[in-house]
Amino acid sequence: MKKTGLLLLLLVTAAAAQQAEGADPSGIIATTGNVPTARFQTPTSADQYCAGFISKERVPDAKYVNGGLQTPNTTKFTNGEMVYLAGTGYQTGQEYTIVRELRDVNEYEFFEGQRKLISNLGHPYSEVGRVKVLDARNHSAVAQVEFSCDPVNPGDVAIPFVEKAPIAFHPPIHFDRFAPPNGKLTGRILLGKDFDGTLGTGGKVYMNFGSNQGAKVGDYFKAVRSYTLDLKDPVDSLSFKASTSEDTQARLPTFEAKLLTHTKGPNIHVADLPRRAVGEIVIVGVTPTSATGMIVFSLEDLHPGDGVELDEQQ
Repeated sequence: MKKTGLLLLLLVTAAAAQQAEGADPSGIIATTGNVPTARFQTPTSADQYCAGFISKERVPDAKYVNGGLQTPNTTKFTNGEMVYLAGTGYQTGQEYTIVRELRDVNEYEFFEGQRKLISNLGHPYSEVGRVKVLDARNHSAVAQVEFSCDPVNPGDVAIPFVEKAPIAFHPPIHFDRFAPPNGKLTGRILLGKDFDGTLGTGGKVYMNFGSNQGAKVGDYFKAVRSYTLDLKDPVDSLSFKASTSEDTQARLPTFEAKLLTHTKGPNIHVADLPRRAVGEIVIVGVTPTSATGMIVFSLEDLHPGDGVELDEQQ
């Protein structure tokens, strides 16, 4: 009986000590460093309608902008201005989304194989704005720009406007920076909007999964990065090769040392380091094979090549 009582006392004492240190049942001590509070930015209407997308099939281009009221002196049209639409089948009152197929004039790869992966995924498009048909009596319909993300140009394609459901506000959560894989849907950021390579809160990204894999608008994904990715980066990899610059250390460590670069110290393998979560992304648009996301919270810059994982903490 005394032994049972002593055992219970020890268990209670251990539980109290664990609670005092802030440890939870998962075996971590939550601090603002490893489990910070994340306050998500809610996507606005402009975020959703200006996000762009990647389509496996080319968007039909039979309807397109072929000029405007001040042609040829004006080639860029914004809110309230008149544009002309080539093609047939227009009716007054119809609304069209203006999109633009994109090409990267720099042809720079942020990670090895990026261009091939994007090509396999489809064709990137920007959503430029929305127009409303005012007059369909002529060879070119007359429309007014109701909303513009960027100036509308001749040659931009007109597709039927589809209304998007707003994304609800997400309350703050505790963001686990070192959470292990959860077995949910994973993917990769292949491209940033406007071909950006450094993205933060509010930035738009395109990922290599879509409705065929079960992704839907409103899903949240955690952006994650392994140190192996840093090792493959042409700039960050130089830091792994640099000295630790601590002359008093008797056994200097090395990262991924080879036969001729090994020291007497430990050889650190970056694959053994925990992956880190760098931000949270909400899906604002999907096609069967791709998803467009908005970064709603970021602890560091996000880059093409970063991984993403469906976040079960909803």
